[in-house]
Amino acid sequence: MTTPEAGQSQAPRPEERLEQAVRAAEQALIEYEIAVETFRVEVENFARLHEQRLGPLYTRIEELDAEIAEAKAARTGDPEDIRRAAEARAQVMPIPGVEELLHGWMDGDGLFPEAVAMLTDQPVRPPQRVRPSEEARKLYRELARKAHPDLAQEEAERKRREEFLSRVNAAYARGDEALLRELAEEWAAGPVPPERRPSPAEELYARLEWLAQRKELLTLVARELEDGAIAGMLRLAPDDPDRLLDEIADRLRADIAQREAELAALLGQD
Repeated sequence: MTTPEAGQSQAPRPEERLEQAVRAAEQALIEYEIAVETFRVEVENFARLHEQRLGPLYTRIEELDAEIAEAKAARTGDPEDIRRAAEARAQVMPIPGVEELLHGWMDGDGLFPEAVAMLTDQPVRPPQRVRPSEEARKLYRELARKAHPDLAQEEAERKRREEFLSRVNAAYARGDEALLRELAEEWAAGPVPPERRPSPAEELYARLEWLAQRKELLTLVARELEDGAIAGMLRLAPDDPDRLLDEIADRLRADIAQREAELAALLGQD
């Protein structure tokens, strides 16, 4: 016969079922991530193959369209034909001198200040020299004395003081008197007490929430991939996508031959 004490010792912990749910959700998310990543790689590889095999054919068609439009415009002299020829040629011509124009104007962080000034017709101004007010100097000296790291006895307190003093130095360098006052009030209030650590159950619920958010994000990624043109092509021939590319290439070559014949006829006319 089982005693009450034995029954209590065998009872599961309150968090045990929650832990099981988290582990199951983690495993499901891993499998879902693998499926989405596999599909993403498949789409990207097919897109790369699509560009390699069909890109030159599309480029040839665009070039022929431009030549046909130019040949028609040369024969008719019609302003509308000339406009269409210019538009067709613009589709195949790169934008000239882009790198040269941008060189020295921008980097990975965006336009340089000088470039912004030129584009907005504003004069390029040198940076202003900051001269802190007397009150700012006073606040700085007081804070530097009170918060100096050498006054700390423990390493954690020394590090806190170093980080705080770096903020004080930055505010003083900008002459920001208001911020120095705020920092003085912050120092007077003392260090922020450590936050209460969440309970095991709260951590598990937070983990479940993160897993759900991650699943939602992956669903959006998968939906975007599925709605793309490349995925649509893959759905047409999931077992043999190479055959689909061959069929498209054959149709494009037929279009090229038709355009080449049309261009030859235009150029051969008197």
